[in-house]
Formats: sequence, C-alpha cells, structure tokens
Amino acid sequence: MDAFGDLRAHGSLFGSSALSPPWALHFVDGAPLTLCTVLTGGGWIVPDHGTPEPLDAYDTVVVRGPGTFTFVDEPGTIAEPVACGEFCAAPDQGGTRHRLGWHDSGDGPTTLITGAYPVRGEIGRRLLDALPVVLRVAGGGTGDAVLDHLAAEVAVDAPGQQVVLDRLLDWMLVCTLREWFDRPGGTPPAWWTAQRDPVIGHALRLLHAEPAEPWTVGTLADRVGVSRSTLAKRFGELVGEPPLTYLTRHRMTLAADLLAGRDAATVAEVARAVGYADAFSFSAAFKRVRGANPSEVRRAASR
Repeated sequence: MDAFGDLRAHGSLFGSSALSPPWALHFVDGAPLTLCTVLTGGGWIVPDHGTPEPLDAYDTVVVRGPGTFTFVDEPGTIAEPVACGEFCAAPDQGGTRHRLGWHDSGDGPTTLITGAYPVRGEIGRRLLDALPVVLRVAGGGTGDAVLDHLAAEVAVDAPGQQVVLDRLLDWMLVCTLREWFDRPGGTPPAWWTAQRDPVIGHALRLLHAEPAEPWTVGTLADRVGVSRSTLAKRFGELVGEPPLTYLTRHRMTLAADLLAGRDAATVAEVARAVGYADAFSFSAAFKRVRGANPSEVRRAASR
C-alpha cells in the first residue's frame, strides 16, 4: 500500500514549550501517533513501556499510542510531572489551534514542539502495526526544512493556521517515517520495500487508485508494461502473495473503513466502490476474508 496516501491530519493538536531544567511534561492524551522534535537544547522521551530516547536539536521522535509518555530534562529528573493535553480536546475532534494548542513563551534553553496525529481506520492500522512504540530520527535529514516552517507557524496566530499546521505535520511525518524505514540495517515491512520496485510499486499504485476496476493479472501487467509471468513472480516475491489475493484483501480493508465511517454508505454502495456488481457477492467475499458480515461490522462501529 501507499503508507501515507490515506492519512491526513485534521485539527491536529500542536504545542510548543520553552523549558528550563528540571522539567517533566507528561503527555496524557495517548494519540495514535505523536511527533516530538526539539528545535534548541535537548531532553529525553520516556514512554510508559519502552526504552528512553534522547532528543537533541532537530531530532524527531514518533511515539505510537495509545500509551502515554513523558518528556524530561534527564532520566530520573527531580521535576514533578505536569500533565499536558488533558485541558485540550482530543485530536480527532477537530477545532482550531486556539482550542487545541498551547504555546509557553518561556526563556528556557530547550524548545520542544509536539504534534498529535489522528490515525483512523483499518488502513491507518497497517502503518501503526509496522512501527515500534518509539522511533527516533536524528536531525540533518529532509525534515530539517519542514521544522523551520513548523516552528515559525506554531509561534504565530494567523488566518488558515490550522490548515497550514495540518499539512506541515503530514510533511514532517512522511519525512520522518521515510528516513526511519530506509535507515541502514532496518527491516521495513514488505509493503514498503515493494513500493520501491519500479514494476511492483507501479502496480500497487494502480490497485490503490482504482480498486473498483475489474482487474486481472493480464490487465494489470498490460498497464504496468510487463508480461503476466514477470508481474506475478515479482509481486509474489516482494509482496508475499499473488496480485489478485492482495487486491481482494485491500478491497475488504477499504470496505471495512467505509462500513464503519461516520457517513456510512449502504452495503450495495460499498460493494460497487470496491469492485463488486452486487451486495450478495461482496458480502460473501467480505465474510470469507474478514470473518464477519458487512452488517455486523456496521453494527459494531455504531455502538
């Protein structure tokens, strides 16, 4: 899959703090993903469960929820933890920075910027499942330029600010995760490695952009510009399953998100959206892949 194509920040929680030691900021919202970056100075990210990670100027840490974490001046700090986030709305509730953000204009040597990132649905879960609880990317990479823009935007109050912050957060998240997946000695998931291949990456983009198309291995190979045998062999080697098996699973993942959405479509509408001519054949395929009927998924989501 395209790891980031279906993820968008909206009404994200941003904050910045200028800190003098000792400090201990406890981030209590447990957002699905939280970015933490230091513009000046340094500190430590201490997750509820996991190893503390140092954070120096222009380093970025991504913390995967729902667990909470603390940003401290040093491990074992004498500072009493201060809860951050409990006075703000949850990130997925939307709103403006006035309601969701904070900015402490202190004169401490360490400046921290955080962004809580909402990740929803089955497709978003694929990305979360590929990440550790805490990952760290050192400064000096492609994200540095984004941080300069982010720091400037967080510090001002201007029309359209939330939109700018959301897009900067998207940009920063993508830069950070790309560097982490591509790090030397890393073990990225198969779907990430496959996207790097010029043939299979093209095929995956087509399947995700046009899931309702009546794909066959032949038509997909024609669109990519290779033989059927070449496509089938390389797809199986890089993705770990045949193209049409992958397509069926992807369609059912899309369908699950559509069925559980706030503006849920009918089963027949979902069936057409993912390439099935009628609700009966779609429901049979959905239960075979997901182990539940579409109506059961919808009822569970509405509780």
